[in-house]
Amino acid sequence: MGKKQINVRVDEDVYAGIEERAAAVGLEVTEYARQVLADEANDLRHRFLNAGAHFTAEWGDHFAERFGHPAPARGETPGQAA
Repeated sequence: MGKKQINVRVDEDVYAGIEERAAAVGLEVTEYARQVLADEANDLRHRFLNAGAHFTAEWGDHFAERFGHPAPARGETPGQAA
């Protein structure tokens, strides 16, 4: 498959944020940007995420009634969503 190149200019503060996120997942900025763009262009991924959101909205209350609410994260009070 042939490759195409995309050059994108961003402000320094935006670049710093991208650089931090890339470092957090152990990637170079260019590889991280490549992954983000590939994920954004992935229709199957978007359909999966939308289906998950729909399922959660539709059945979340039923799960909570049946299995209880998740334990609060550190620093949260009971009853708060994570």
